[in-house]
Amino acid sequence: MKFPFQNVALIGKHKAPEIAEPLLRLAAFLASRGLTVVVDSLTAEHLKDSPYPAMTLDEIGSVVDLAIVLGGDGTMLNIARTLSPRHVPLVGVNQGRLGFLTDLTLDNMQDSIAAMLDGKFITEQRLLLSAQILRNDAEVFSGLAFNEVVVHRSSISSMIEFEVRIDGEYLYNQRADGLIVSTPTGSTAYAMSAGGAILHPSLDVIELVPICPHTLSNRPIVVKASSVLEILTHRTGDVRVRFDSHTSYDLQLHDRIIVARYPETACLLHPVGHSYYHTLREKLLWNQTL
Repeated sequence: MKFPFQNVALIGKHKAPEIAEPLLRLAAFLASRGLTVVVDSLTAEHLKDSPYPAMTLDEIGSVVDLAIVLGGDGTMLNIARTLSPRHVPLVGVNQGRLGFLTDLTLDNMQDSIAAMLDGKFITEQRLLLSAQILRNDAEVFSGLAFNEVVVHRSSISSMIEFEVRIDGEYLYNQRADGLIVSTPTGSTAYAMSAGGAILHPSLDVIELVPICPHTLSNRPIVVKASSVLEILTHRTGDVRVRFDSHTSYDLQLHDRIIVARYPETACLLHPVGHSYYHTLREKLLWNQTL
């Protein structure tokens, strides 16, 4: 991470024209501080008469020191998968619903970001997953995930059967609607709704959560992050593998999915005083009296 920040990218929620006003307001503030501001090219489509140059995410990754994302967690997931391999730190301003990853608000973003520009921030490294789909031992698809890699049946197909190995050792055969391989970040997303444990994002682990398993003894399991997971499909109908709800690939019988920790991490910046436990209390309504 390069600090102090000089070149900043602003990225808004996709197809959300309402983001234009706060984004331009933030851009003007950053420019007043002497920073060079660029805007994601898709976001720029919603900005009228913007004086700031527009760039693709690939171009942004090679020129900026910081990216500020105005949107929800879904927006942040997509941006993190693209910019993390380029070592670009991310700040999230919540324009969505839950906001586990986008912890600034539109009301406090200017003051919070001003403090960050002065070096008052907390740096957090988040684990990413990479996955390869092998067919006859040849790679046919690969992708990155910030939350989870999910092997799942379609809405019309029957239960699927698959085998799981960890570091080459057989773990189990399972009949289920699917399997979630989750990072600690993703433990509060699909994995949590499927009965998985909430994992603190600083933990160096990966969680496997079956989706509606046929046998009640099939429970979520947490393994070390250095583990290499192999999922072998034994019976498939209409089955696909999905990366963070953004990218998917249709599987065939006997396809193998290899999931491992990606060598780079996602770097998130938070205001001083940020607390993950406070976020849980607020987003999961744990602070409400029954």
